[in-house]
Amino acid sequence: MSDTDAPPETDADTLRTPIVAVLGHVDHGKTSLLDRVRGSAVAAGESGAITQHIGATAVPLSVISEIAGELVDPTDFDLPGLLFIDTPGHHSFSTLRSRGGALADIAILVVDVNDGFQPQTLEAIDILKRTQTPFIVAANKIDTVPGWRPNENAPVQQTMETQSERVQSDLNENLYEIIGELSDNGFSADMYWRVQDFQANIGVVPVSAETGEGVPDLLTVMMGLSQRYMKDEMAIDAAGPGVGTVLEVKDTQGFGTTLDAIIYDGTIRADDTIVVGGLQGPIVTDVRALLRPRPLEEIRTEQKFEQVDAVAAADGVKIAAPDLDGAMAGAPIRVIRDRDRSEVIAEVEAELAGIEVTTQEEGVVVKADTLGSLEAISSTLEEEEIPIMRAEVGAVAPRDIRVAETANEPTHRAILAFSVEVLDDARDLAEQEDVELFENDVIYQLIEEYDDHVTAIEEAQQEQILENITRPAKFRILKDHTFRQSDPAVVGVEVLSGLLRRNVNVVRWEGGDPKRVGRLKTIQDEGEDVDEARTGERMAVSIDGPTVGRQVEEGDDLWVELPEKHAKILEQELREDISVDEREALSMYLEKRREQEPFWGK
Repeated sequence: MSDTDAPPETDADTLRTPIVAVLGHVDHGKTSLLDRVRGSAVAAGESGAITQHIGATAVPLSVISEIAGELVDPTDFDLPGLLFIDTPGHHSFSTLRSRGGALADIAILVVDVNDGFQPQTLEAIDILKRTQTPFIVAANKIDTVPGWRPNENAPVQQTMETQSERVQSDLNENLYEIIGELSDNGFSADMYWRVQDFQANIGVVPVSAETGEGVPDLLTVMMGLSQRYMKDEMAIDAAGPGVGTVLEVKDTQGFGTTLDAIIYDGTIRADDTIVVGGLQGPIVTDVRALLRPRPLEEIRTEQKFEQVDAVAAADGVKIAAPDLDGAMAGAPIRVIRDRDRSEVIAEVEAELAGIEVTTQEEGVVVKADTLGSLEAISSTLEEEEIPIMRAEVGAVAPRDIRVAETANEPTHRAILAFSVEVLDDARDLAEQEDVELFENDVIYQLIEEYDDHVTAIEEAQQEQILENITRPAKFRILKDHTFRQSDPAVVGVEVLSGLLRRNVNVVRWEGGDPKRVGRLKTIQDEGEDVDEARTGERMAVSIDGPTVGRQVEEGDDLWVELPEKHAKILEQELREDISVDEREALSMYLEKRREQEPFWGK
């Protein structure tokens, strides 16, 4: 789009830099790709042209056009360049919000071309879907395809053409696998040079962070996408009161607690009063200083930062101000200036309230590093039907353990800690109070670990119940196998159905009634005491009570007497947990009982 096509109401002076987030699975090269863009930018422009901002790297259009060579004609663009946010991880990306969307205008999803989609790749895709952020895929590490001959910093099609047929075919196979994965996740995608409409299709750009191959293409596609589809959104009131998002809350030597922030609208000045979202609600405070890293060539000086008078969107800045201890990563920042103070506070409150986590009387405790990750985990837990009792941003402290230990359900005595530290005294207390701690930097893994824990508890509970419940069995006294007639009677038996255990009452059916004949005390297999016998097994048993030849005879069928309550639990709750032959013994027993009493055990 050339300047002549620009909508008349867009004044070129007020177009801000589009904000770019780089996401992807750990080890797939997010940082090295950002470093490569920075390195190429430093090499292409004088070192002052590339500015390392707080939490972000600004790459001006002049530098992009230098790196991209013939791929970019700077006169086609009126956006000032690109601002890459150095997000610590994609979960924090989801929190960096601006007016209900993600803070980033556009994203690069980095995928290792040999490794394809990994758990965090899928997680990043979920976030991009949820925040409806347009993105392109950087298929990284093309230089690691066996036999690859690198061409430093070359556009990707050019370098691909110089490779052998085998290398090209191997690379294409990997690239089409990534395109297939995108399709499985609901995105139509193709190599970027074949994509006509980037709003309908995802462009895949093969790159190497190592050799710089494909980096010109990556910057060109980002620039083209932003110019074509986002120009209207980039129009801002540059002189208006600044609006931004907290990236991180940090201690900075000489300044106390500071905020690393991205300003995405208007301007923040060194004498402004700001409202910041905090753990206990909005914080109103006066800016003491706006700090920027010193230029690269001055980095050797003692002070790492220099003070600036004002910062305009889109830009990264470190804000020093009193009372920032309770500020939260992911929270909004707004400059009051000539606006009504209570109105601005209300806006920040509304934005904080928009990050809604539903809590219940009973459930787990969730701690996360930022508001967005808190929101992301909470919505996943909701889908999994796992209730939350408390959800907060920040490290796991002893008071969180105290909350978790009040849970009534053993499965809820747990804390899910996402990307936050656990304070030592909290860890000790958790061990003492039997509260389980789950820590992970990948949401789905965190939830998976918790699920495994719940399953283990439930299985142990089931086993406990089964252990204490009388199990059904039918057995027959074998002919010529009376070893002792009474006190106790010792006879050989065969288990016909079910599970025969020690210390159970034994009945014999007479007419329609079960008549108790005694208590089975021990089971022996070839002289050895055993706890149980299963269908088909023959054992010697001792039965207290009867005399063989009077109350019982050889050849009699006997049954384990089931208490009515146990029969009910077995039939209604544990049916799936017992073996087929036990189910059979149970059914026969219930049938016999219900001939006389139709509702027995129901």
